[in-house]
This record gives sequence, C-alpha cells and structure tokens, in this order.
Amino acid sequence: MSPAEPDTRHFRAAAYVRMSRDHQQYSTCNQLEVIREFARQRNLEVVKEYSDEGKSGLRIKGRAALSQLIADVLARNVNYTQILVYDVSRWGRYQNPDEAAHYEFICRQAGVTVRYCAEQFENDRGLPAAMVKNFKRAMAGEFSRELSAKVFQGATRMIRLGYAQGGIAVLGLRRMLVDRNGEPKTILNSGEQKSLQTDRVIFVPGPQEEIEVVRWIFQTFVAEGGGVTELARRLNQRGILSSSGRPWTECKLRNLLRNEKYIGNLVYARRTARLGGRSILNPPDKWVRGEHAIEGIITPELFFQAQALFADDRQKYQYTKEQLLEKLRALLQQHGYLSTELINASSQTATTCTYCDRFGGLPAAYQLIGYQPRQDYQHWEIKRRLDGINQKLITVVRRQIEKLGATAAWDRSKHILLVNQEIRVWVVFVRHQLTRVGSSHWRIRRRVQTQADFIMAVRMEPNNEDIQDYFLLPGLENAGGDFCFSDRNGIYLDAYRFQSLDFLVSLAARVKLNATPLS
Repeated sequence: MSPAEPDTRHFRAAAYVRMSRDHQQYSTCNQLEVIREFARQRNLEVVKEYSDEGKSGLRIKGRAALSQLIADVLARNVNYTQILVYDVSRWGRYQNPDEAAHYEFICRQAGVTVRYCAEQFENDRGLPAAMVKNFKRAMAGEFSRELSAKVFQGATRMIRLGYAQGGIAVLGLRRMLVDRNGEPKTILNSGEQKSLQTDRVIFVPGPQEEIEVVRWIFQTFVAEGGGVTELARRLNQRGILSSSGRPWTECKLRNLLRNEKYIGNLVYARRTARLGGRSILNPPDKWVRGEHAIEGIITPELFFQAQALFADDRQKYQYTKEQLLEKLRALLQQHGYLSTELINASSQTATTCTYCDRFGGLPAAYQLIGYQPRQDYQHWEIKRRLDGINQKLITVVRRQIEKLGATAAWDRSKHILLVNQEIRVWVVFVRHQLTRVGSSHWRIRRRVQTQADFIMAVRMEPNNEDIQDYFLLPGLENAGGDFCFSDRNGIYLDAYRFQSLDFLVSLAARVKLNATPLS
C-alpha cells in the first residue's frame, strides 16, 4: 500500500456466528441480519463470514470456524480490523470466563477488535464495559450449567416413566415411536430418530426368534455355570449375529447378560459427561433406575441367577486403578506380551471391559504400565471419533431432507442413506493419512457388497476431527478395490467436490410437475 492510498481496513469487518442445536431462535441467518444492520449503521463492510452451525459454545474444540478465525488473526492474514459477533454468548459459553477473555485478547493484541452487536454496552476498554462483559460471560457459562441440570432432571423423569433416553435397541428388543398420548406410531430402525419434540421412544419386545435366542443365552449361561468365551464361540458357529450384525465377542455377551432391560428396567446415568467434560463411570448408587418401566422378556429369577455368576467379576471392579495395573504388570511379566485374548483368559486380571471402563481403553492402561504393543491402536481412536461425527452428520442431513417434504432412512449397519425410497447413498468418512514422503492422501476402502447410486465421501482435515469437504461420486455396483484422493485430484474428480451438503440435499427435493394436455 503506497503512502497516498488510505488504509481501508478500518472500515472492514468479519462476522462470526454460532448456533447450538438447542437454540434455534439464534439461527445464523438471524444473527447475520443483526450484524449486517450494525455494520451498515457504522459504515462498515463485512468482508468475511465465519459460521459454526450446530456447535456447542462450551469450548473451542470442534468449532472449526472460530479456530480458523483465531488462526487467521494470529497469522495477520486478515483484511479487517473488527470482528462482529451477535452477543457474548455466541462468542462462547465457556465454563471459565477467562477463556473467552483469552481469545478476545488474542484478537485485540493482533489489532483486531471484537464487538458485540446485540449488547447494550460498547466493547471499549472502559471499566463499565469490562464489568458488564465479564458478568455476561459468567452468566453465559452459568446458563449452560443450569441447562445441564434441567436436562438431567428431565431425562431422569422420562426414564422413570418408561421412555428411552438415547441408546440403541438390543437383541430381542425394538425401539417404538409413540405420540404424546402413548399411541404407537412406528418401529424405529437403526439410526432413526424421532422428528417431533412431543413424540417419545419406548422399548418393546422384538421378533420372537430373537427373544428365543436371548432366553437360550441366559439359560445356557446359568446351566453351565458361567463362562462367556465358549458361549460366544457357539453362537458364532451357529451363525447367530449380535444386534449390530457382527459376530459375538466376550464383551458383547457380558453386556447382554447384565442388561436390565430384559427384566423391564431402564437404567440411566451409568456414565456422565457434563458440559463437554470427560466421560466418567458412575458408581451404581448414582445410577437412575426405572423399575418395571417396560415389558421384560426374561424372568427376574433367571436374570439374577446369571448376575450371581458374575460375582467374581464384580469383585474385580472393586479393585483400585493401581491394583488393576499391578495385575496387568504381573501378567506382562509372566508372558512377555499382552493381548485382549490373554487378558480375558487370565484368572489373575479383570476383563478387558473393566480396563476400558476404568481407564478409557486398553491403550491407556498399556501406557500407564509402560507397555508398547505391536498393534497401533491410534486408528481405533480415530474410528470411534469418526463414528460420532457420522451420526451427527446423518442427523443433520435427514432433518434437511425432511424439511423439503422428502424421506430419508439410515441403515447404520451398511452406512446407506435411502432417500425417497429410491436413491441409495453410501456415506463413508475418509480419514487423513500421510504417505511415506509426507504428502496427504485419503483412501476409500470399497467393499464388494456395497451397492449404491452415489458415494458420499466425507474427507477429514489433517487433525481427523473436522470435516474438510465432500465428494459426491457416482456409485458402482459390486465395485471392489481401494480409491485414493490427494490434495490435487484433477478437474475430472474435483468436479464432484463440494464444500457443503446442499447439493446432496437438493437431490431429495420434490418438484411439482404441471401437466400439459396433449393436442
């Protein structure tokens, strides 16, 4: 910029908007209208917009737009000097008000001022504004804490009334959608959710053949005095799959045999992860239990006979974390290696399920005793994270499609989205990987049995936490083999690349045809 040219950056601003799922009145469109009017009155030009839709304000993690904004400001890669935000709560509902102040200070230090358009104070450096702003930050965090308590109380009440609060159907049971009067509406398939706020979900007995399998599992387990390893092997030999459509494992069988739904009880709050914190395992006296809330398919006598056989395992749950680690060290010293099969077969240690519950996974327990397994568990952690993002994405897509008057059904086991009972879309999340020379690539492992009209490849950013873009590719029936993306794919492949889901959603739109009489 030459000395004769005026610096116009002072008249340019960026807009940051955020919408959480439970505050639709603060939609990003409404926020932008207020921000643009605020800018117009002050002769400001909004030159860039950052939008976090469906994101909680409890922390910056997962808010790709705000993270990008901070990165741009720190890199001095901006052509504006102001950031316009609807109000203090849209900047964030951090549980520590200092965290909100920290991000604002980073911007101010880089010469960029944060201004709140719907607040009654001007965000200058005066004492009154600082006091009001800090009070608003604290109240924004307090709102989240109060809302969390109210949600927990409401969920507790619903459990005791017999209504499901999340979770999937287990073998022998199904999720049924009922209206506000308790009248049945439909059976929900895997991945499907209610669309009306007034509807409720209950558990009902499933197909009779599944009920017979569950009863056989309980009866065999009790008659043979316990032991899930052999029982899992016999089920797999007979070709009987678990509720997820996969072979049985010891952990799956233990979970089934301990599930109180089979005697009509709903149990809630086994784990809690409030306000974006880590998930913790609660002691049994903190669980919320709705007894006889649904129709049971196993007699209480048979169920409690099975629980008595788990007495030894229950004692293992009473061990401290250090005691569990000591047993793991002893097993490692005895055999020289550790594995899932070795731990579950040993009478010295608790089961792998216990270590997962107490330490958040086997890799965490291995790390605490200084054991480095040959198998790399990092991809399992990434897969678990992608599964969570997958469910949120599918929920968003289905809601947008249903708003157009169309239908969308999700087959979780096959990762197929069925649109209008006609279009089959295989949704696959593609994690970022590095080649041996350090370049980025994303690999789709196409399965032979996958048949779809389209393949929606969701490419993840290098951190494998945020979505980078989407590819909507034509599907190939019975196509096998892998397929790779790179940073530069060429014009023929990039023609299928999109930054949002709008194109996919538009495929579902119903078009009214005006019939023209033939002459």
